[in-house]
Amino acid sequence: MWKIFFTSFGIMFLAELGDKTQLTILSLAGRYRSPWVVFAGAALAMVLATGLGVLVGNFLPSIIGEKIVRYVSGGLFILFGILVLAGK
Repeated sequence: MWKIFFTSFGIMFLAELGDKTQLTILSLAGRYRSPWVVFAGAALAMVLATGLGVLVGNFLPSIIGEKIVRYVSGGLFILFGILVLAGK
C-alpha cells in the first residue's frame, strides 16, 4: 500500500514542479497578496481533478478495457506534447 502511495505522490509531485499551472499559481499569489486563499483554491482544484481522475480510472477500464484506456491515454499524452512543441 505504501509503495502505491509514494509512487503516486512522487509522480504527481515531480510532474507538477515548474509546469504552467504552478507558475500561474505563483503569479496569482504575487498579484493578490493572499497566498493562503490562492493555496486553498489551487489545492481544492487539484484534489477535485485528481479525485475525478481516480473515480473515472477506477471504472473506465472495466467498461472499455484496460488496453484501450492505455492507448487512448498514451495517444492524448503524445498529442498534448506535440501541441506544446508546436506552440499551440
